[in-house]
Amino acid sequence: MIHALSYVMDTTDELTSNLEELGYRVRIASIDHLPMLKKQIEEQHNQGLLDDQFYQERLAWFRFEIPNSLQNAKSLISVAVPRPQTRAVFTWNGNRCPLIIPPTYTGYNIIAKRVESLLEGILSKKGYKLARTELPLKLLAARSGLVQYGRNNISYVSGMGSFFELVAFYSELPCEVDDWKEATMMKQCESCELCRLACPTGAITSNRFLLRAERCITYQNEKKGDVPFPDWLAGSWHNSLEGCMRCQIACPVDKPFREWVGEEEEFSEEETLLLLSGTSIDKLAKETIGKLERLDILADLNILPRNLGCFFRKHE
Repeated sequence: MIHALSYVMDTTDELTSNLEELGYRVRIASIDHLPMLKKQIEEQHNQGLLDDQFYQERLAWFRFEIPNSLQNAKSLISVAVPRPQTRAVFTWNGNRCPLIIPPTYTGYNIIAKRVESLLEGILSKKGYKLARTELPLKLLAARSGLVQYGRNNISYVSGMGSFFELVAFYSELPCEVDDWKEATMMKQCESCELCRLACPTGAITSNRFLLRAERCITYQNEKKGDVPFPDWLAGSWHNSLEGCMRCQIACPVDKPFREWVGEEEEFSEEETLLLLSGTSIDKLAKETIGKLERLDILADLNILPRNLGCFFRKHE
């Protein structure tokens, strides 16, 4: 028994140290907490804290059952990977317009595969398997002790701010040290309301902790391209090609990372016009497709005309 425990702890230590050497952060929680995650999401919905349309579109796809491919799962492994913003520069009427894409968009699947490969390389040698999850990553990471919430309901990691990507996996590795806890808000947020003041839509309120997600610009500009923006959403409030950075840029914790921009692609005026016009992928040049792929927004081609229009109408 002592030998088995030592084997598990050595594996856990190796996994943690290898990922932290890369600048990642990791937490392992017992699989026994899986029902609690489901219960918490369902209770928030049943209590009316989550807008029903938002819940159906963004949360109903979660799966809280252990996958058939890993019925011997014993733990949930959450990993935070530092990520910068990405910049896409569009030219319109002779003017260059740089638009930000938030940290969690570009390279999402590539990073998830990279982390999966790293974990497999460590765990497979020890006889353990893993599988991807379809879980509420932010809630799992908060309850595991990996992240804390900001007043804006965005998650934060010490040394990363909110500039990171979360990935999570089921694992056969037993969880011997379980730091499961109630989700907490950062101490810095207790006397700070800069994010609430920076949010023009009222998504962040002072009378409740949970975000009014249906009012969030991110929720609105990620909808299908044929869905118009609601009348209450002023065009001047948009600030990113997808998503929104207003509360993160206003946050003092994120100050060291505000100027952190990684990949950048530049689109000519001709390319911008094609994207603004909703040109189908088969009519786009290989070069343009390559830029969209590197930004990881090729799959979002149908929403670009609507979102780009928010920034270019003023130039017409």
